Amino acid sequence: MKTISVVIPTYNEEENIPLIYQRVKELFRDQLKLYRYEIVYIDNRSTDSSRQVIETLCKQDENVTGIFNARNFGFNRSTYYGLIQGIGDCTVLIFADMQDPPEVIVDFVHAWEQGYKIVIGKKRKSKESKLMYMFRTIYYKLIKSITDIDHIEQFTGFGLYDREFIKVLQKLDDSLPYLRGIVAELGYDRYEVQYDQDIRKYGKTSFNFLKLYDVAMLGITSYSKVILRLATISGFVMSGISFLIGCITFIVKLMYWDKFQMGLAGMSVGLFFIGSVLLFFIGFQGEYILNINTRVMKRPLVIEERRLNPKVQNEEEDYGKQ
Repeated sequence: MKTISVVIPTYNEEENIPLIYQRVKELFRDQLKLYRYEIVYIDNRSTDSSRQVIETLCKQDENVTGIFNARNFGFNRSTYYGLIQGIGDCTVLIFADMQDPPEVIVDFVHAWEQGYKIVIGKKRKSKESKLMYMFRTIYYKLIKSITDIDHIEQFTGFGLYDREFIKVLQKLDDSLPYLRGIVAELGYDRYEVQYDQDIRKYGKTSFNFLKLYDVAMLGITSYSKVILRLATISGFVMSGISFLIGCITFIVKLMYWDKFQMGLAGMSVGLFFIGSVLLFFIGFQGEYILNINTRVMKRPLVIEERRLNPKVQNEEEDYGKQ
């Protein structure tokens, strides 16, 4: 009997944790009863009672594992670490906010049984804020146009990953992983399942502007050279234009010395324009350097404070012998 691992990252999801547990368990009881399952909650140092709820589920169900991070290591790192902890024949990543319907997992498994090693969920539409959905769409199209790989639009990481691909993820030495880019760059042929994203069931999202900006910059700086090259090209172009304007101004001044007033207005506008462009590209270069600095330090993805029901994880040795 094959085993399916379901990994659920959490942060302040005390009301959603038991709800998604019940929905996932019902799937394996009714539609996926030919499979064994394990549910892995990885909690990124929640400040509410999420950990107490996970502890209760671990006591009630030996198929539930709880991984508690020593501190909040950020969404990307915690999610990636949780994903590579699955010991099943495949691992499903789904988020605790219930925006992605667990019932889609059934479609994932059917495609997986047909031979696809990666099955992802793509949002057909979403009930989130229309403004936020518009910004996400613009970002997906932007990063797809400026990177060397074919980025996946409307993909959050929700999907099924075969054990072979999980092994690839485990071997990557990346302390700042960007899962969506990794799937697009290193993944096998994938199958895409369209679904409608719901609104968050309970609680308030922890993704503010700064966190969304952080994720966006991680994607751009990890997979795009365009911004840096654009800075170089812009430097050449502006230097050429400035030199040409300088020559024209000098010639006109010599020809009409008493009549031609150079003035400060044009110089001020040009100075502020060039300064703003320089600051923009310097800021972007700083993002690249920050990205490189974090990866060079080779810090661990997360540090575990403790793990509940570790015997589920310890079954990996027996799993390998089957």
